Amino acid sequence: MGIVNEEAVRQFRTLMEDVDESLTESFGNIYQGYLTETLARFLKAREWNVQKAHKMLLDCLQWRKQNEIDKILTKPIVPVDLYRAIRDTQLVGLSGYSKEGLPVIAIGVGLSTYDKASVHYYIQSHIQMNEYRDRVILPSASKKFGRPICTCLKILDMTGLKLSALSQIKLMTAITTIDDLNYPEKTETYYIVNAPYIFSACWTTIKPLLQERTKRKIQVLKGCGRDELLQVMDYESLPHFCKVEGSGSGSAYGVECSCQRGIASCEAPGTSPRRHQDLSDHRI
Repeated sequence: MGIVNEEAVRQFRTLMEDVDESLTESFGNIYQGYLTETLARFLKAREWNVQKAHKMLLDCLQWRKQNEIDKILTKPIVPVDLYRAIRDTQLVGLSGYSKEGLPVIAIGVGLSTYDKASVHYYIQSHIQMNEYRDRVILPSASKKFGRPICTCLKILDMTGLKLSALSQIKLMTAITTIDDLNYPEKTETYYIVNAPYIFSACWTTIKPLLQERTKRKIQVLKGCGRDELLQVMDYESLPHFCKVEGSGSGSAYGVECSCQRGIASCEAPGTSPRRHQDLSDHRI
């Protein structure tokens, strides 16, 4: 969790003792038994200003209440054909864990077209994946590794990226805003791999939308990034598109995976390195 201002956390904890009873369920779903780590995340997002962090968390709790976020995992996108179409064009999956136990989330940015449903449905899907990560994957990782694990790593595959991706700027802005305000400091590092020449043009447009603290976490790796990523995770946890140069998220997975449908279609995690758990599989 890095350096923590214990006095700021203590003051913040005292303020949260008076949280409205109607918000206690949401608060519990946010901190999942790790209150200090959660308060530290909100403090870090507000430069350790207790009053600003307190307001941020209360606003987050109100957002969750107004949008029934605590029930979102029990409200699947229907019909199932629409749900699958969304997930086939919003490529996200869990590939394994870092050497420190952080979940590694693989995202096929370049081939995620977001063109099979309205912005509303893609935002719903994104929030569901956030909630599944926070309520299922991270608590499971904490239990597995015997310590609080409240953040993840993300590997963004730019294979297939086109300038037309900028047509989704409205959706990207909405998702970025939701994450900044309601899921702060959940990602330790963003690794960008398989970046084509067009990436620079897209990055110029996207960069101003990001918070400075987010920009500092982004690392653009050479090629598929395998050598650099092996310093922070084992080979088995690498996404398939980082194992062989040229094996992007839309490929036939080369020798690693026979699946033809992308990250989100692979099977549940197991010992096989070809498998990635679809974060949209949010049954509880």
